[in-house]
Amino acid sequence: MTAESACAVSLPNPPPRVPAIGPCRQRDRRVPGLLCTFLLLACTPIPAPLLAQALEYRQQAITVDGVTRQVRLPSGTTLEVLTTELDGPRLLSFAANGDLLIGSKSGNVYRLVPPYTWPEVLVSLDDYPHSVALRGSEILIAQTDGLYRAPYRPGLARIAPESITLLAALPGGGGHSSRSLRIGPDGRVYVSLGISGNCSDQFLGGDYPFGDRRGGILVLNEDADEPRLEPFASGLRNPVGFDWHPQSDVLYASNNGPDHQGFEQPREYFSRIDPGSFHGMPWYQYDGQRIRRDSCIRSQPPYPPSAVSVPVATFPARNAPMAVAFVPAGALDARFENDAIVALRGSWGTQPTGKAWGDPATRRPPKLVRVHFKDATAVGVDDLVTGFQLADGERWARPVGVAIGPDGALYFTSDRGAQALFRLRRSAEPE
Repeated sequence: MTAESACAVSLPNPPPRVPAIGPCRQRDRRVPGLLCTFLLLACTPIPAPLLAQALEYRQQAITVDGVTRQVRLPSGTTLEVLTTELDGPRLLSFAANGDLLIGSKSGNVYRLVPPYTWPEVLVSLDDYPHSVALRGSEILIAQTDGLYRAPYRPGLARIAPESITLLAALPGGGGHSSRSLRIGPDGRVYVSLGISGNCSDQFLGGDYPFGDRRGGILVLNEDADEPRLEPFASGLRNPVGFDWHPQSDVLYASNNGPDHQGFEQPREYFSRIDPGSFHGMPWYQYDGQRIRRDSCIRSQPPYPPSAVSVPVATFPARNAPMAVAFVPAGALDARFENDAIVALRGSWGTQPTGKAWGDPATRRPPKLVRVHFKDATAVGVDDLVTGFQLADGERWARPVGVAIGPDGALYFTSDRGAQALFRLRRSAEPE
């Protein structure tokens, strides 16, 4: 484990689970004593972290857009760039027939067929199609203001924009405008969205206006007369990535922490997401040891600190965790089976203050990490692929989306520097 890696933690007594929507609270009440810094709450300190299983690494040269770069990756693996002909690619998903679908900042939804070296534009939209998924005979597209769908069959090369219709509305607005979409092992549709800022008074609660019901993971209820997205878990500032553990089917998510506390706090989260769980933000922050009250927001929290679910692992602050993908049996190699791969995009914060205008060489470097699991429990974090940031702070790639392909390789996107699709696979020959 490197100094930049996260420390995994386990809780002997997890906090109680509480409904994501409880009784209406008095939103205009003020909490006394919150005019200064954090208040230390009576919370149990977290045990010392366990170390992940050690990995051996090697250096590899890779040429991207005509420039040769150096990356550090696990021995026995090889990194390839498949295409740089993408515009702002974000999350990716594979169809049953092997087609690869990629959402983007540019409004394009891309389709790539094996060997995934030439992207085609499946459809161009005016909004932000951050992520897509296939379900039966339709394609689902998560945009900022809603979950959309259109008829689709495997191998279809083009979708008419007019065939796309709204399935369920989402709160729109600026600030963390991405919406992540996945189909769960239960067949239901899950969508994540963040609050708009560091301390925005927004919550997945019924007493909040629809436009302020943000900050968590929703699940689609199609049993009602009109499909609607309902709270599954709340109190997450920006949970861009989530996936289910292959053995337990338990949901886990990454979460971006706020920017207002400097360069070292609070740590970024990797959390177990149970139905109805509350993860604290923006009212509470986890500092790596305890849950603390955040003084940047003065409204009354929806729940007490004892109800906050503590993350099962953390990453250093200002890492900007993105997509999550668990490695099923038979993919990559046995070292990574049932582990979670997380893309860390690297934020704009610089040392020592965390502001954007410092030395770019001091920013957290973008990379891929793995959260190592043993017996379906997170036990540590290792770097997986590093080297995307140069000594002067230039970033030639920033990982965002991650997914395991039908060939067992790990595919990931970069939306800045190289706007590209990469593949990490087993090495074909001895190194």
